[in-house]
Amino acid sequence: MSDTRRKLTTIFCADVQDYTRLMGADEEGTLASLKRCREAMGRLIESHGGRVINTWGDGLIADFPSVVEAVRAAVDTQNELAGFNARRPADGRMLFRIGINLGDVIVEGDDIYGDGVNIAARLQASAAAGGVVISSSVYDQVRNKVAVGFEFLGPLMVKNVDEGVPSYAVKIGDARDETPPAEPRGPARPQPAAVMAADMAEATPAPRGRRLYGVLAVIAAVLIGINLLSWQGVFWARFPVLALAAVAALAWNRDQTLFNRKITSLAILALGIAGINLFTWTGQFWAVWPILGIAAVMGLRWSMRR
Repeated sequence: MSDTRRKLTTIFCADVQDYTRLMGADEEGTLASLKRCREAMGRLIESHGGRVINTWGDGLIADFPSVVEAVRAAVDTQNELAGFNARRPADGRMLFRIGINLGDVIVEGDDIYGDGVNIAARLQASAAAGGVVISSSVYDQVRNKVAVGFEFLGPLMVKNVDEGVPSYAVKIGDARDETPPAEPRGPARPQPAAVMAADMAEATPAPRGRRLYGVLAVIAAVLIGINLLSWQGVFWARFPVLALAAVAALAWNRDQTLFNRKITSLAILALGIAGINLFTWTGQFWAVWPILGIAAVMGLRWSMRR
Protein backbone atom coordinates (compact mmCIF):
# COMPACT_ATOMS: atom_id res chain seq x y z
CA MET A 1 0.00 0.00 0.00
CA SER A 2 1.11 3.55 -0.70
CA ASP A 3 2.45 5.54 2.19
CA THR A 4 0.17 8.52 2.93
CA ARG A 5 1.53 11.51 4.81
CA ARG A 6 1.42 15.31 4.82
CA LYS A 7 4.12 17.84 4.03
CA LEU A 8 4.60 21.55 3.42
CA THR A 9 5.80 22.12 -0.12
CA THR A 10 5.76 24.58 -3.01
CA ILE A 11 3.37 23.52 -5.78
CA PHE A 12 4.08 24.59 -9.37
CA CYS A 13 1.25 24.22 -11.93
CA ALA A 14 1.47 25.04 -15.65
CA ASP A 15 -0.68 24.66 -18.74
CA VAL A 16 -0.91 26.04 -22.28
CA GLN A 17 -3.12 28.97 -23.23
CA ASP A 18 -5.51 28.09 -26.12
CA TYR A 19 -4.25 24.50 -26.32
CA THR A 20 -7.49 23.26 -27.90
CA ARG A 21 -7.25 25.85 -30.67
CA LEU A 22 -3.61 24.94 -31.35
CA MET A 23 -4.47 21.24 -31.55
CA GLY A 24 -7.33 21.97 -33.93
CA ALA A 25 -5.04 23.91 -36.25
CA ASP A 26 -2.08 21.49 -36.26
CA GLU A 27 -2.13 18.39 -34.08
CA GLU A 28 1.29 16.97 -34.95
CA GLY A 29 3.08 20.33 -34.85
CA THR A 30 1.41 21.25 -31.54
CA LEU A 31 2.36 17.93 -29.93
CA ALA A 32 5.97 18.33 -31.11
CA SER A 33 6.10 21.86 -29.69
CA LEU A 34 4.50 20.72 -26.43
CA LYS A 35 7.09 17.96 -26.05
CA ARG A 36 9.95 20.39 -26.67
CA CYS A 37 8.55 22.94 -24.20
CA ARG A 38 7.95 20.27 -21.56
CA GLU A 39 11.50 18.98 -21.91
CA ALA A 40 12.84 22.52 -21.40
CA MET A 41 10.52 23.07 -18.44
CA GLY A 42 11.44 19.73 -16.86
CA ARG A 43 15.15 20.50 -17.25
CA LEU A 44 14.74 23.91 -15.59
CA ILE A 45 12.59 22.49 -12.80
CA GLU A 46 15.23 19.83 -12.07
CA SER A 47 18.07 22.37 -12.20
CA HIS A 48 16.29 24.41 -9.51
CA GLY A 49 15.85 21.40 -7.23
CA GLY A 50 12.24 20.65 -8.17
CA ARG A 51 10.48 17.43 -9.17
CA VAL A 52 7.92 16.92 -11.93
CA ILE A 53 5.08 14.99 -10.30
CA ASN A 54 2.68 14.51 -13.19
CA THR A 55 1.74 15.64 -16.69
CA TRP A 56 -1.64 15.41 -18.36
CA GLY A 57 -2.82 16.84 -21.67
CA ASP A 58 -1.14 20.23 -21.78
CA GLY A 59 -0.73 20.46 -18.00
CA LEU A 60 2.21 19.87 -15.67
CA ILE A 61 2.54 19.81 -11.88
CA ALA A 62 5.80 19.89 -9.91
CA ASP A 63 6.88 20.56 -6.36
CA PHE A 64 9.90 22.28 -4.85
CA PRO A 65 11.45 22.19 -1.38
CA SER A 66 12.44 25.86 -1.88
CA VAL A 67 9.88 28.61 -2.57
CA VAL A 68 12.57 30.89 -4.03
CA GLU A 69 13.81 28.24 -6.45
CA ALA A 70 10.24 27.52 -7.58
CA VAL A 71 9.74 31.16 -8.58
CA ARG A 72 13.17 31.29 -10.22
CA ALA A 73 12.30 28.14 -12.19
CA ALA A 74 9.05 29.76 -13.35
CA VAL A 75 10.82 32.95 -14.44
CA ASP A 76 13.57 30.97 -16.22
CA THR A 77 10.91 28.86 -17.94
CA GLN A 78 8.99 31.85 -19.25
CA ASN A 79 12.23 33.51 -20.40
CA GLU A 80 13.33 30.43 -22.32
CA LEU A 81 9.90 29.78 -23.83
CA ALA A 82 9.67 33.42 -24.90
CA GLY A 83 12.75 32.86 -27.05
CA PHE A 84 11.19 29.71 -28.50
CA ASN A 85 7.93 31.52 -29.31
CA ALA A 86 9.68 34.53 -30.83
CA ARG A 87 10.63 32.33 -33.81
CA ARG A 88 7.06 31.11 -34.36
CA PRO A 89 4.10 32.75 -36.11
CA ALA A 90 1.80 34.75 -33.84
CA ASP A 91 -1.08 32.25 -34.13
CA GLY A 92 1.16 29.25 -33.42
CA ARG A 93 2.91 30.38 -30.23
CA MET A 94 2.75 28.03 -27.25
CA LEU A 95 2.31 30.31 -24.24
CA PHE A 96 2.25 28.71 -20.81
CA ARG A 97 0.47 30.00 -17.71
CA ILE A 98 2.11 29.17 -14.37
CA GLY A 99 0.69 29.25 -10.85
CA ILE A 100 2.71 28.71 -7.65
CA ASN A 101 1.46 28.13 -4.11
CA LEU A 102 3.07 27.22 -0.80
CA GLY A 103 0.82 24.91 1.16
CA ASP A 104 0.32 21.78 3.20
CA VAL A 105 -0.54 18.79 0.97
CA ILE A 106 -1.31 15.09 1.26
CA VAL A 107 1.40 12.88 -0.23
CA GLU A 108 0.43 9.44 -1.50
CA GLY A 109 3.20 7.64 -3.35
CA ASP A 110 4.50 10.06 -5.97
CA ASP A 111 1.30 12.17 -6.08
CA ILE A 112 0.13 15.11 -3.99
CA TYR A 113 -3.43 16.20 -3.18
CA GLY A 114 -5.33 18.81 -1.21
CA ASP A 115 -6.26 22.47 -1.13
CA GLY A 116 -2.62 23.49 -1.65
CA VAL A 117 -2.71 21.84 -5.08
CA ASN A 118 -6.16 23.24 -5.92
CA ILE A 119 -5.01 26.77 -5.11
CA ALA A 120 -1.93 26.41 -7.34
CA ALA A 121 -4.15 25.20 -10.22
CA ARG A 122 -6.54 28.13 -9.71
CA LEU A 123 -3.63 30.59 -9.69
CA GLN A 124 -2.35 29.08 -12.92
CA ALA A 125 -5.77 29.45 -14.56
CA SER A 126 -5.83 33.16 -13.64
CA ALA A 127 -2.34 33.90 -15.03
CA ALA A 128 -1.84 35.76 -18.28
CA ALA A 129 -0.47 33.85 -21.26
CA GLY A 130 3.29 33.71 -20.73
CA GLY A 131 2.87 34.90 -17.13
CA VAL A 132 3.20 33.68 -13.54
CA VAL A 133 0.79 34.18 -10.61
CA ILE A 134 1.74 33.35 -7.03
CA SER A 135 -0.17 33.18 -3.74
CA SER A 136 0.49 35.50 -0.82
CA SER A 137 2.24 32.64 1.04
CA VAL A 138 4.77 32.50 -1.80
CA TYR A 139 5.03 36.30 -2.07
CA ASP A 140 5.89 36.61 1.64
CA GLN A 141 8.89 34.31 1.11
CA VAL A 142 10.28 35.69 -2.17
CA ARG A 143 9.50 39.42 -2.30
CA ASN A 144 13.02 40.42 -1.21
CA LYS A 145 14.88 37.45 -2.70
CA VAL A 146 13.99 37.35 -6.41
CA ALA A 147 14.85 40.13 -8.88
CA VAL A 148 11.35 40.58 -10.29
CA GLY A 149 8.43 42.87 -9.56
CA PHE A 150 5.00 41.92 -8.26
CA GLU A 151 1.49 43.26 -8.88
CA PHE A 152 -1.24 42.61 -6.33
CA LEU A 153 -4.30 41.07 -8.03
CA GLY A 154 -6.60 40.90 -5.02
CA PRO A 155 -8.26 37.87 -3.40
CA LEU A 156 -8.80 34.84 -5.62
CA MET A 157 -11.83 32.67 -4.85
CA VAL A 158 -11.03 28.95 -4.74
CA LYS A 159 -13.47 26.05 -4.44
CA ASN A 160 -13.62 24.55 -0.91
CA VAL A 161 -11.65 27.51 0.51
CA ASP A 162 -13.82 29.85 2.59
CA GLU A 163 -11.76 33.01 2.16
CA GLY A 164 -10.24 34.43 -1.00
CA VAL A 165 -6.54 33.74 -1.57
CA PRO A 166 -4.55 36.98 -2.10
CA SER A 167 -2.56 36.62 -5.31
CA TYR A 168 0.24 38.45 -7.13
CA ALA A 169 1.31 38.56 -10.77
CA VAL A 170 5.07 38.21 -11.24
CA LYS A 171 6.29 41.08 -13.42
CA ILE A 172 8.97 39.30 -15.41
CA GLY A 173 11.55 41.74 -16.76
CA ASP A 174 11.09 44.22 -13.90
CA ALA A 175 14.22 44.10 -11.73
CA ARG A 176 12.53 45.75 -8.74
CA ASP A 177 10.61 44.14 -5.91
CA GLU A 178 7.56 46.34 -5.58
CA THR A 179 5.13 46.74 -2.73
CA PRO A 180 1.51 45.97 -3.56
CA PRO A 181 -0.89 48.86 -4.26
CA ALA A 182 -3.28 49.86 -1.50
CA GLU A 183 -6.38 48.63 -3.32
CA PRO A 184 -6.75 45.28 -5.11
CA ARG A 185 -6.69 45.38 -8.86
CA GLY A 186 -8.42 43.15 -11.37
CA PRO A 187 -6.90 40.03 -12.90
CA ALA A 188 -3.94 40.63 -15.14
CA ARG A 189 -4.82 40.92 -18.82
CA PRO A 190 -2.96 38.74 -21.30
CA GLN A 191 -0.14 40.73 -22.84
CA PRO A 192 0.67 40.57 -26.56
CA ALA A 193 3.33 37.94 -27.27
CA ALA A 194 5.72 40.55 -28.65
CA VAL A 195 5.47 42.60 -25.46
CA MET A 196 5.99 39.51 -23.29
CA ALA A 197 9.08 38.55 -25.29
CA ALA A 198 10.52 42.04 -24.93
CA ASP A 199 9.82 42.14 -21.19
CA MET A 200 11.38 38.71 -20.67
CA ALA A 201 14.43 39.62 -22.70
CA GLU A 202 15.07 42.49 -20.27
CA ALA A 203 15.48 39.96 -17.44
CA THR A 204 18.35 38.20 -19.17
CA PRO A 205 21.29 40.58 -18.52
CA ALA A 206 23.16 39.94 -15.27
CA PRO A 207 25.16 43.07 -14.34
CA ARG A 208 26.54 41.39 -11.23
CA GLY A 209 27.87 38.52 -13.37
CA ARG A 210 29.47 40.90 -15.86
CA ARG A 211 31.17 42.78 -13.02
CA LEU A 212 32.51 39.51 -11.62
CA TYR A 213 33.92 38.52 -15.02
CA GLY A 214 35.56 41.93 -15.35
CA VAL A 215 37.16 41.69 -11.89
CA LEU A 216 38.47 38.19 -12.61
CA ALA A 217 39.88 39.32 -15.98
CA VAL A 218 41.69 42.25 -14.34
CA ILE A 219 43.17 39.98 -11.66
CA ALA A 220 44.33 37.50 -14.31
CA ALA A 221 45.93 40.28 -16.37
CA VAL A 222 47.73 41.66 -13.29
CA LEU A 223 49.08 38.22 -12.38
CA ILE A 224 50.33 37.62 -15.93
CA GLY A 225 51.90 41.08 -15.96
CA ILE A 226 53.70 40.46 -12.65
CA ASN A 227 54.91 37.09 -13.92
CA LEU A 228 56.31 38.60 -17.13
CA LEU A 229 57.88 41.62 -15.43
CA SER A 230 59.61 39.39 -12.89
CA TRP A 231 60.39 36.64 -15.37
CA GLN A 232 62.77 33.95 -14.11
CA GLY A 233 62.02 31.29 -16.70
CA VAL A 234 58.83 29.93 -15.06
CA PHE A 235 55.28 30.88 -16.07
CA TRP A 236 53.82 30.42 -12.57
CA ALA A 237 50.75 32.59 -13.32
CA ARG A 238 49.16 29.82 -15.36
CA PHE A 239 47.76 28.06 -12.29
CA PRO A 240 46.04 31.04 -10.62
CA VAL A 241 44.74 32.09 -14.04
CA LEU A 242 43.30 28.59 -14.52
CA ALA A 243 41.65 28.84 -11.09
CA LEU A 244 40.16 32.24 -12.00
CA ALA A 245 38.83 30.78 -15.25
CA ALA A 246 37.19 27.97 -13.27
CA VAL A 247 35.55 30.52 -10.92
CA ALA A 248 34.25 32.47 -13.93
CA ALA A 249 32.88 29.28 -15.52
CA LEU A 250 31.12 28.24 -12.31
CA ALA A 251 29.62 31.74 -11.94
CA TRP A 252 28.33 31.54 -15.52
CA ASN A 253 26.89 28.08 -14.85
CA ARG A 254 25.07 29.35 -11.75
CA ASP A 255 23.15 31.94 -13.80
CA GLN A 256 22.69 30.17 -17.16
CA THR A 257 19.43 28.41 -18.06
CA LEU A 258 20.32 26.86 -21.43
CA PHE A 259 21.83 23.63 -20.10
CA ASN A 260 21.49 21.33 -17.10
CA ARG A 261 23.67 22.91 -14.40
CA LYS A 262 24.91 19.62 -12.94
CA ILE A 263 26.03 18.35 -16.33
CA THR A 264 27.79 21.62 -17.20
CA SER A 265 29.51 21.56 -13.77
CA LEU A 266 30.98 18.18 -14.70
CA ALA A 267 32.08 19.57 -18.08
CA ILE A 268 33.83 22.48 -16.33
CA LEU A 269 35.57 20.01 -14.01
CA ALA A 270 36.77 17.97 -17.01
CA LEU A 271 38.15 21.08 -18.72
CA GLY A 272 39.94 22.07 -15.51
CA ILE A 273 41.60 18.67 -15.24
CA ALA A 274 42.67 18.88 -18.90
CA GLY A 275 44.11 22.34 -18.24
CA ILE A 276 46.14 21.10 -15.26
CA ASN A 277 47.47 18.23 -17.39
CA LEU A 278 48.54 20.59 -20.18
CA PHE A 279 50.12 23.11 -17.80
CA THR A 280 52.15 20.34 -16.13
CA TRP A 281 52.90 18.46 -19.35
CA THR A 282 55.50 15.68 -19.01
CA GLY A 283 54.71 13.86 -22.23
CA GLN A 284 51.70 11.92 -20.92
CA PHE A 285 48.03 12.86 -21.21
CA TRP A 286 46.96 11.31 -17.89
CA ALA A 287 43.81 13.46 -17.76
CA VAL A 288 42.12 11.16 -20.30
CA TRP A 289 41.12 8.71 -17.54
CA PRO A 290 39.36 11.12 -15.14
CA ILE A 291 37.80 12.87 -18.15
CA LEU A 292 36.50 9.50 -19.38
CA GLY A 293 34.98 8.86 -15.94
CA ILE A 294 33.36 12.29 -15.90
CA ALA A 295 32.00 11.72 -19.42
CA ALA A 296 30.44 8.44 -18.25
CA VAL A 297 28.75 10.20 -15.31
CA MET A 298 27.50 12.96 -17.65
CA GLY A 299 26.09 10.35 -20.02
CA LEU A 300 24.28 8.58 -17.20
CA ARG A 301 22.79 11.83 -15.89
CA TRP A 302 21.66 12.81 -19.37
CA SER A 303 20.04 9.42 -20.05
CA MET A 304 18.25 9.39 -16.68
CA ARG A 305 16.88 12.94 -16.82
CA ARG A 306 13.12 13.41 -16.97
